[in-house]
Order: sequence, then C-alpha cells, then structure tokens
Amino acid sequence: MRRDAATPPPDATPPPEATPAPEATPGRATAPAERPAPPGRPATPERPASPGRAAPRPHVVAVAVTDAAPTFELAVPCEVFGLDRADLVDPWYELRLCAGEPGPLRTAAGLGVPTPYGLDDLVEADTVIVAACARPAQLAPPPGLLTAVRKAHESGRRIVSICSGVYILAAAGLLSGRRATTHWMSAADFAHRFPDVALDPTALYVEDGSILTSAGTGSAIDLCLHLVRRDHGAAVANEVARRMVVPPHREGGQTQYARLPARPRAGGGGGLAPVLQWARERLHEPLTVAGLAAAAHMSERTFARRFRDELGTTPLQWVLQERVRLAQELLETTDDPVESVARRTGFGTAPNLRHHFRRLTGVSPQTYRQVFRSRAVPRSVPPGALPAAPWEWPERVPERSQRKNQGKKREEPPP
Repeated sequence: MRRDAATPPPDATPPPEATPAPEATPGRATAPAERPAPPGRPATPERPASPGRAAPRPHVVAVAVTDAAPTFELAVPCEVFGLDRADLVDPWYELRLCAGEPGPLRTAAGLGVPTPYGLDDLVEADTVIVAACARPAQLAPPPGLLTAVRKAHESGRRIVSICSGVYILAAAGLLSGRRATTHWMSAADFAHRFPDVALDPTALYVEDGSILTSAGTGSAIDLCLHLVRRDHGAAVANEVARRMVVPPHREGGQTQYARLPARPRAGGGGGLAPVLQWARERLHEPLTVAGLAAAAHMSERTFARRFRDELGTTPLQWVLQERVRLAQELLETTDDPVESVARRTGFGTAPNLRHHFRRLTGVSPQTYRQVFRSRAVPRSVPPGALPAAPWEWPERVPERSQRKNQGKKREEPPP
C-alpha cells in the first residue's frame, strides 16, 4: 500500500477487481500491475499494447533516499535509470525516489530531493537501490528503512547498495556470510562493525546472488551499468555508457585509486593502459604473459606483479574476461555461428568457447544469444555492431536488403 492514495478524477472508470500478482523473479520485471501515481504527480500513460498481447510493464527501480545523502552517488541511478531511453529498450526502467525517513530530505550539498514515493513502494519495486548515506544514517539507520529492505529481500527483489549504503544492508542482516564491498576509506570501520560480512575492499562492485554492493562514488556508475548489462545485454549497456561518456567497463578494483603505502616499481611509469589496448586489438591471436610483458617492455615477473597491483587479477585471467566480453557483444550484434565467434575471440574452438563462456556467465553462448537477441534492439542503430559514436553510424540499409543479406549469411556453412 502507498502512503497516500491518489484521488481519481470524477470521470474515471472504476478499476477492475484486482487479482493476485505472480511471484516476482529477482532482477526481472513481473507481469503488468496497477500502480497508483503519488500525490501531485500525474500517472504515466501506458503504451498501447499489441493486439492479443499485454503491454509490458517497465522494470521499476526504487531508490531509498536518506537525509544529507552524497549528491553524486544519488544522481547516478537517476541518470542511468531515470532518463527515458525507449529508443534502446521499450519500455525502459521506471525510477522512483522513495523517502527512507520522514521529513524534507536534502543532499549533502543542500539540494532538495522530492520523494513522492514511500517505503511501501520500495518493497514493491523490482530493484531496490539504497543510495549512499551520511554518517548519522550509517550509525543509526532509520528503522522503517531497515524493515522495508528486509521485506523487499524476502519478497525476492534485487537489492543494491551504493557506497556507504552497504551499512543499511548490513544492519538489516542481509549481508551475513555474504561478500560485499564499500568505499576503501570505510573498509576498516565497516569490517569492525560487521565482522560477519566477507568484505572485499578491493572490488569496484560485488554481486552475491540477488544482492549487489559497490565501492565509492565513481563505482556507482560501474554498478548501474552492470545492472543494465545484466538486464538488457552488453550492447545496450555500452550504448548507455557512450551517451554518458564513460567507459562501459573499468578494469581492476579500488587498489588503483586507494591511498596505499608507497612501493618501488621497476620499469618506470606509464601505466598499463597501452598494453591493455594492444591486447584488446589482438584477442583473436595467441596471447601469453611473455608476449604481454614484451609489449610492455618489462620482465615477466615485473609485469605480472604490476598487473596484479593495478588491476587486481592475473594477465591471463584478464585476457579470458576480455575474450568472453567480446564474445557477448558478437553474440548480441551478429549472426556469426559459434565456431566463428570462437575464432574471432581467440578461443579457437566452439567447445573451448562454450566451456569458458558458461563458467564466467553461467549460461551457454546459444542461450545468451537467444535471451538478448530476442529483446529490444536500438531502433536508431542498424543491425550488427553498435559503432563508437552516432556520427560514425553507417547509413541504414533498406529492410529488404537486410533480410536478403541475413538470409544469405544463414545459408553459408561455417568457414
């Protein structure tokens, strides 16, 4: 139930008798349901449904807002989920700002935050995001917010925290025995207060089942883009990242940004960015630690140590992740057979691709393609790959020619 029910206009038709909604699946939108608009806000007009098919309901993302919340961390989910991006996926998400505590709420910078939704709406959302919170809310979380987060979790909703919002999740008992992360500056304090949580202070974000947590500030972007990637695929997430002018996926963890004790580094400065780009352009070729180290002009031992210090993983594991990420994009945006995708991504054979792809994503390449190719594709972008920028998009090929060319491609045997 809502805190305040909207008053229907005099000429409104009485709604039909409500029926129980089906049980929600974590991270997925449930069947269309009536949701009244908050006081002072007009109801969102429903899109016309296709004949014989119910109109899809947007995936509702509810953000819990507490007083004096950091401005940037609160703004990121508003940017990612609150803007209408129906040209990419129709319908896009529906964002709802929910008051996590009574009273007028402001950000840490003093900006007023209108919160037309309440904690009941938080419980009913498909994804619940607990934004970063000020120190008072960390030490004494609003009791009503704790109860709402617990109910949402028990109902199977996807629960997300940004930065210090992890304190709310831990205080609600959701993180006991789970992996989580938070800002590196809060890691020691959090670990002391919640020793039953498996804290990873090096990660940009952590996904443990239906609960996801992020590190500080900029990692809110990483986590929100990850949610879009999980829901709609890499191609859509990459396009959102292009529009935000941010990388779709940042390498490594917090260790590259945290203030750590100075350590002598052999080989001078320059960073690993050049060799990472060099490797991305050669994923279809055999890549070894020796070859990567030579490209970076370092010894193998120094290169491996620098790589782990800056990216938090090994060179070969990074190469494997990049190959799987490239395979995801090819499966989404091309009709290439799995054998061709395996060669283009450096896995060599289809069985090798299937093994590593399933190990990292949990599904087979064919299942992944069926799931994401069946969803909405950007109408403004021709079939195939999403180019780097709108002004680089090629001219649209007539639909008849597209079908003709696609048919030819399917008839061709794998090379």
